Amino acid sequence: MNEKPLNFVLIGRSGSGKGTQAELLKERFPNLVHIITGDLFRKLGSMDTDTSHTIKKILEAGGLPLDDIATTLWMHEIAFNVKKDQGILADGFPRRLAEAKNLDRFLKFLDRKNNTFYLLIDISRQEAFDRLTKRRICNKCGKLIPWVGKFRKLKVCDRCGGELITRLDDNIKAIKNRLDYFDKNVLPVVKYYEKQKKLIKINGEQSIEDVFKDILKILK
Repeated sequence: MNEKPLNFVLIGRSGSGKGTQAELLKERFPNLVHIITGDLFRKLGSMDTDTSHTIKKILEAGGLPLDDIATTLWMHEIAFNVKKDQGILADGFPRRLAEAKNLDRFLKFLDRKNNTFYLLIDISRQEAFDRLTKRRICNKCGKLIPWVGKFRKLKVCDRCGGELITRLDDNIKAIKNRLDYFDKNVLPVVKYYEKQKKLIKINGEQSIEDVFKDILKILK
């Protein structure tokens, strides 16, 4: 019996619900270490360094910084934090073909490739745009509130009661740039995993609960 921990790579357009499904996966598999490259970039962008100022400008325009920085950030996070009995939950990476190949090599190095599920939470570009223009974030605890189902009715954060605001990088120009980026750069990653017959496509336009049920069916 293979006792190695499961790993998950979540891919999808911005607004597809990757973060929400990641939270559900963490509840189901408590040994997962959740790594979000967007959060790593925002943390770096909040610092007072030459690199952070450059990254902040790129993020506010809806772009993604240099490939090697993204790889360095998540690789550092895994190397310094993930223990042998813990799984990796990759949320928001890889977003470029070079990154996908780097991740493959790293997972092979860690002997984790055969225990990794590559999940595409699939929603249309229009659905993504509608969700991103309306979703909110708690300015107290930072929880992202998606514009789906019951969450649409929330007036305050359901975790801490904090005020719900629009995220800085959720402006129209930035959203369009992120969606364009997905079509140009992330779709080749999707095709890369499809060619390897590793990609598992999940209909992301269902309810949150049904999306998660479909993920669990695959795992069985």
